[in-house]
Amino acid sequence: MQEDFFYYLWKLQYFDKKDLTTCQGESLTILQPGTRNDHAGPDFFNGKVIINDVTWHGHVEMHINASDWYAHQHQKDKAYDNVILHVVWNHDKDIKQPDGTIMPTLALQNRVAPGLYQRYQQLLQNQDTILCAQQLPQVPDLVKASMLDKALFQRLTHKNNLVYQLLEANKGDWEETAYQLLAHNFGFKVNSAALLALAKDLPLKVITKQAGQLLSIEALLLGQAGLLHQEVQEKDDYLAALQKEHQYLVHKYQLPTDKIPPSQWKFFRLRPANFPTIRMAQFAQLLHQHPNIFSLLVNTPTEILRQKLAVIQSSYWQDHYQWAKQSQATIPGLGKASIESILINTVVPLLVAYGKAKDEQDYVDRAVAILQHLPAEHNTITRHWEAVGIRVKSAFDSQALIELFNHFCSQKKCLSCDIGVAILQKESHAG
Repeated sequence: MQEDFFYYLWKLQYFDKKDLTTCQGESLTILQPGTRNDHAGPDFFNGKVIINDVTWHGHVEMHINASDWYAHQHQKDKAYDNVILHVVWNHDKDIKQPDGTIMPTLALQNRVAPGLYQRYQQLLQNQDTILCAQQLPQVPDLVKASMLDKALFQRLTHKNNLVYQLLEANKGDWEETAYQLLAHNFGFKVNSAALLALAKDLPLKVITKQAGQLLSIEALLLGQAGLLHQEVQEKDDYLAALQKEHQYLVHKYQLPTDKIPPSQWKFFRLRPANFPTIRMAQFAQLLHQHPNIFSLLVNTPTEILRQKLAVIQSSYWQDHYQWAKQSQATIPGLGKASIESILINTVVPLLVAYGKAKDEQDYVDRAVAILQHLPAEHNTITRHWEAVGIRVKSAFDSQALIELFNHFCSQKKCLSCDIGVAILQKESHAG
């Protein structure tokens, strides 16, 4: 017996409640099973039961074996003094309460439909990438839609964690937070950590003071990234100008001299358009054109924001992707897919976090609307879902399905998934 299945039985009251009694022979009626507690303390808070005509309000603790109460040392923990019912699979021992009386205990071993746990095990042992692939077509569309909503908002919560961490480190400064979050996402996964570290070491207020000078912003970014002082075989006037400007700005603003090691930047197996030098040049252009980056991202209507994000890097980086090495083809500016990635991974989390912080639902609604109107992402995960008949129509769907796959399917948390619960319920009734 696995604990998550046991909790599922109690949460949904999925057992025979006819002539319910405790292991001590007392009549038992369950009015409220309580709310699941995922932290330290009893497993379910605020339960409500009637034992021998007396109504009790309190917590419910669950164990596979009753003796686990002592094995886990609960008798020494005051947090368990308000437990009103001990729910177990196997009643192998009476448990004494602090006042010496026996803890009311309910054993479920003989009250669960035969084969239900076996069907759950079969679901987990399925070798399909999507465990419930075969049963999925029988799940009502309403259940699937509800679970996608749940998964999406869980994904937004996970992404918001980075926003809140940055906001706390920046002492509530939303401009600095937006700048750092955007830098992180300009790294497009491969160089995200390095670009975030760069933004943390290079304050936005320094960038803003040089906002009118694109060369200065490029010198600050590329210089503090440790990418200016490299040996080149051919003369490069642009590189020399950047080096001179960076040296001047380091002295002017007393910037840290311990730059990010060049080895932190990933070039290998990237298309030239994704090289960190190109992305930094595009980031510099955006900061040059829009120094008030938080206002741009949060207050600009989506279609206008798309246009403003479509920046083209300075002329040098349109025909160079490395120093003194001219490319054969023109290197494009920030493209459609990259802009959509920034909208999904920067603008949406920022809107949700700001809306929640200010208790203004309009920002959250705008974030959801952006996802509903953006085209779906196409990757290995979305292809898995499409293979089992799930249509991926928008970024709302793809983001939800990525979360569902990564945090439910891959971790086999079927009992935390509305779809998995619906399948088990249906099979149980069919059995």
